[in-house]
Amino acid sequence: MNESGYLRGAAEAHATAADARRVVASHAAGPWIERAVGGLDPGYFAVVMATGIVSNAFFLEGYRPLSDALFAVNLAAYPWLWFLTVWRAVRFRRAMATDLLDPGRVFLFFTTVAATDVFAMSIGLRGFAGAALALWLVALALWLALIYFGFAVLLFHNHEARADVIGGAWLNAIVGTQSLVIVGGALALPAAHVDRQFFIVLPMLWAVGLALYGILIVLMCQRFFFTAVSPDDVAPPLWVVMGAAAISVNAGLILLADSGATPFIASLQPFVGGTTLAVWAWATWWIPLLLLLGVWKHGVHRRPLDYSPLLWSMVFPLGMYAAATLRLSRFAAVPALAIWSSAMAWTALAAWCTTAAGLVFYTWRSARS
Repeated sequence: MNESGYLRGAAEAHATAADARRVVASHAAGPWIERAVGGLDPGYFAVVMATGIVSNAFFLEGYRPLSDALFAVNLAAYPWLWFLTVWRAVRFRRAMATDLLDPGRVFLFFTTVAATDVFAMSIGLRGFAGAALALWLVALALWLALIYFGFAVLLFHNHEARADVIGGAWLNAIVGTQSLVIVGGALALPAAHVDRQFFIVLPMLWAVGLALYGILIVLMCQRFFFTAVSPDDVAPPLWVVMGAAAISVNAGLILLADSGATPFIASLQPFVGGTTLAVWAWATWWIPLLLLLGVWKHGVHRRPLDYSPLLWSMVFPLGMYAAATLRLSRFAAVPALAIWSSAMAWTALAAWCTTAAGLVFYTWRSARS
């Protein structure tokens, strides 16, 4: 065989081998995608929550290009996660039902409410109030369906005490509730041009969120301070303790900004203002404690910090705290708080970049294997 024939044969053999590898990869990708969808964590909407709140924080800080870049990520992530969720509900009904009936996981579905509201706020900040109103109505419908279903599961299906409050998942119910107050007061109800008397629903939701937070935080502190805590108990969703307080601060400031809806709502302003400041102080108090727990788990007990969908539950509270602190600094005319807010916003961005890199690497490694 001459040299040209040899080279031609080698090229054909290489192409055939490449085609064979592509066929094998395509056959292997199917089961991998099926497993990924079947095992989709219901709390994965925290990706949208984290991305959206960091984007909104930088929008308020005045870093519009950076905010727009993160918003573009959510434009793809939000519909994609809904597509995967619907696919899972249709194709893997048993796995979806198992999560819904698990008292330790059902409250993770409240991330759909908060993600929808955070996404609505991002759209509303860019002038699309009508779209924000539509998304707020979707979030409200999801909240109404989940709030009683979730607590019904907790009441009637918690036979083996599988729902440990220290996990922090329950607090997603508060985050979803307060997100309705923020978007409803800032965008949705003004865009709907409803009668001012209907604004009473906002302080009502805010009070429900605070009541739930008060109940759950007492249970959580009792679990922390009076029973044994292992390193495995310290998980990223624990940061929702601070995030739920921070979003309650943000919601309270929205109520203060529109205190003139009716004379009765205006009369609540002193109570709302004092409570909002107290809750912000409580959220701030938790940050060093949560960092200390992280050092205890990963530094003292040498537990590795691997990627998990739960990490997004740590990014969101950081971004929400930054946004709430900036809003508080402007409302209370305390410029020093704006510096602290900016520092927290950049910290949240660093956490988002690290977690996003972990997601990309985890997906690549999983697909390759």
